[in-house]
Amino acid sequence: MQPVLLVDVDGPLNPFAAKPSRRPGGYGTHRLMTPRWEADERRRLSEWGLPNKPPKPLRVWLNPAHGPALAALPFDLVWATTWEEEANMFLAPLLGLPTLPFITWSDPRPRPDGGVFWKTPDIVAWAQGRPFAWVDDQITDADRAWVRAHHSGPALLHHVDPKTGLTAGDFALLAAWAQHLVA
Repeated sequence: MQPVLLVDVDGPLNPFAAKPSRRPGGYGTHRLMTPRWEADERRRLSEWGLPNKPPKPLRVWLNPAHGPALAALPFDLVWATTWEEEANMFLAPLLGLPTLPFITWSDPRPRPDGGVFWKTPDIVAWAQGRPFAWVDDQITDADRAWVRAHHSGPALLHHVDPKTGLTAGDFALLAAWAQHLVA
């Protein structure tokens, strides 16, 4: 059984923190209006006293080379993103990925202590001891410590800079980690 690669979208695949006027090389701009984004935007506009203003689509930068690069890694791919099922509807086709399993987040979201990211307990519960690597822009040492204390299998928690997204170095590190598990 291969390890799982848990993939966040905003940060690793969509380098949203790059300067708005300059997307990183290799990325294309997509304007997406997912049902969840539209509902959130309508709620925000209503709260701001602008209920009749149309919501703006979400700007997403994607690198089409990332889909084949992810698929080539020795992992089973799983979405670990707040996009949940919308990642399959809106992003997978743009990246050339098949429909992937996704983690459904707890509602309400967990509130772990000690600076642990809210996704971390759900990821560990979902993995059930299976080896996994997780790429996200919110990972810290607190999450790594929490996973070591609560997950019985191997795990790699890899922080991705949300200004650059996944790089060739990130892909090499993931491949080496997966190969190390097999050795």
